[in-house]
Amino acid sequence: MNNLCQSITLQGTVTSSQPEQLRCDLLLRSGDTVTLHFGAETTFSVLTNIDGSSQDRVPDAPGQEGSELARKVARYLRPQDTVFVRAIRFEHAGEERYDARAVTRMHSEPQRFLFEEPHWWMTQTTHMANAWLDDLFGDSRTYSEDDFSKRYRTNLNYYGGATDDNLQAMPTLARLIYGLSSAYLMTGDHRYRLAAAAGIQFQRSSFRILSPDGQSCIWAFGRRKGVNGTVTLTASENGDDSGAIALYEQIYGLAGLAQYYRITGDAEVLEDLRRTIKTFNTLFLDSKDVNAEFPGFDGYFAHLDPVTLRPDSAALGRLQSRKNWNSVGDHIPAYLINLVLALDPLPQGADPDISSFLDTCREMLDRTTRLILEKFPDPDSLYVNERFLADWTPDHQWGWQQDRAVVGHNYKIAWNLTRIAYYQLGTGRHEEAQRALQLAERLAKAMIAHGADLIRGGCFDAVERHPTNGQPLEFPWGSVKDFWQQEQAILANLILHGQTADPEYLDQARSMSAFWNMFFLDRDNQNVFFRVNEDGLPILNGAFANKGQYAVAGYHSFELNYLAHVYTCAYVSPDSSFCLYFHPSANSGFRSINVLPDFVKPGSIEIASVSINGRHRANFDPHRFQLPLEPSDLGSEVIVQFRRKS
Repeated sequence: MNNLCQSITLQGTVTSSQPEQLRCDLLLRSGDTVTLHFGAETTFSVLTNIDGSSQDRVPDAPGQEGSELARKVARYLRPQDTVFVRAIRFEHAGEERYDARAVTRMHSEPQRFLFEEPHWWMTQTTHMANAWLDDLFGDSRTYSEDDFSKRYRTNLNYYGGATDDNLQAMPTLARLIYGLSSAYLMTGDHRYRLAAAAGIQFQRSSFRILSPDGQSCIWAFGRRKGVNGTVTLTASENGDDSGAIALYEQIYGLAGLAQYYRITGDAEVLEDLRRTIKTFNTLFLDSKDVNAEFPGFDGYFAHLDPVTLRPDSAALGRLQSRKNWNSVGDHIPAYLINLVLALDPLPQGADPDISSFLDTCREMLDRTTRLILEKFPDPDSLYVNERFLADWTPDHQWGWQQDRAVVGHNYKIAWNLTRIAYYQLGTGRHEEAQRALQLAERLAKAMIAHGADLIRGGCFDAVERHPTNGQPLEFPWGSVKDFWQQEQAILANLILHGQTADPEYLDQARSMSAFWNMFFLDRDNQNVFFRVNEDGLPILNGAFANKGQYAVAGYHSFELNYLAHVYTCAYVSPDSSFCLYFHPSANSGFRSINVLPDFVKPGSIEIASVSINGRHRANFDPHRFQLPLEPSDLGSEVIVQFRRKS
């Protein structure tokens, strides 16, 4: 093309630098090398965290002479360092040129990454949690159910303020409770624990619908306040699920409860978890043992008719008798893993019915894992199938999905199958673990060229499963990137690096993490952007300006902070240690607490120290992640320090 000029983001590794000529060569992850040219207005900096504080401690290049600009090129662009570059690309008369206008290093020191420092992800969690609580509750430092009833709202504008829609949606509330619980788990700040506890009381009193016998539970979608009172909304108002009781929303209704339960062992919270899971296995499970009229092909239906409570109701329309990734796979990260972490091994002093409930959770974990392995891979595509008819026939005609893949779902499966494999390895199920790892690696490897952006970093959103344009990728809409999909990509590659020590996974994890920290952090409002374009510029129109919208809601970003922190310390950073904070409830009745951070690779970490109520304990086994408790320990803070095993 002639007379073409366009802005472009580049992520790459410096291969050579010629400061005197004001240029350098940058190797992109696509394998291409571009020559960058620098001018008087080019800026140079180091990556900042969500608080925007300068991290720039880059030393001067020794012995470098010449102009100030030449000295900056020598200082900030050294061979083997990873940088982001905002450039203007010119093309004319068969010639191509890249003029760099902004350069950002990933660390002041050579070949290092700030997001692998032990404080990095904790800093993000603290600032985001504070912003959520300040936006909703102002200067309050203690919280009550009334505070949430009066002031919690799902829809928040770009600055965290109120919008015209005062909906209080249960799935977004539950996700915020997850985020606050994770923030306490990471930092020990009691403000977050108190807020999570108050949020749970509000969720229980305002959205819980118990069965007549009190043994099962469904969660209402939301509440909307009006001039003459508040209306409870049983059916979903979200586009794909509108008018139905969506299992996806019920699943994430447990996310906050399960994470809070890990911290506290609270008996009332466990009872709500048990009631809801019973609903999953009586109303949504496709089993003739549950309902003789169901087809009996296994798995969970995605929707119920709110009137008949049946998945096969004709009133559901296109949602009738359907199964999908969310109705099967999302059980695992949303609550099952956290419940198994809390209950396996069974806490000392636990009642026999808790042992039975743990068996149910294990069975569901096995069921959903098996279904992912058997039903989702597609022999004719690099991507998994995501939507199905009742008999597991892939549905490539459904709504917007058609024959399209969501890149983040492929990463999410890779991440969670690796977590499950670690659990299976720890329990001696090696063949099952290898099967899970095989699919995890297949998907993660496929996404390198068929989901990841090899020019800028990060991963794309939706793509055609069978491109017809002669290119590796075909986009049905645009080449955009969503925040939650970057999370799945980061965690999948970090955990697979821990399993395999394959440097390609670490390179992928660093590329994804760099893009996240460079472009998804809203440093002005201490939040994250939902969607950016391919170059990392935020998209803020319509729903994407809603800080509290359905998929944001304090969940994925906090999950990323927590697990990237754990995985980096366990698998990447040498000689690293980190702390987790627990607060066992007086009503738990337990005489121990399980503290394993996640399903991590067996033998990768150990306990370095334990402190309860400010006093160090010596009676612990560094390789056993169940800590004994005295009756006087209940209601006290338990601090556990972990370290990477050499």
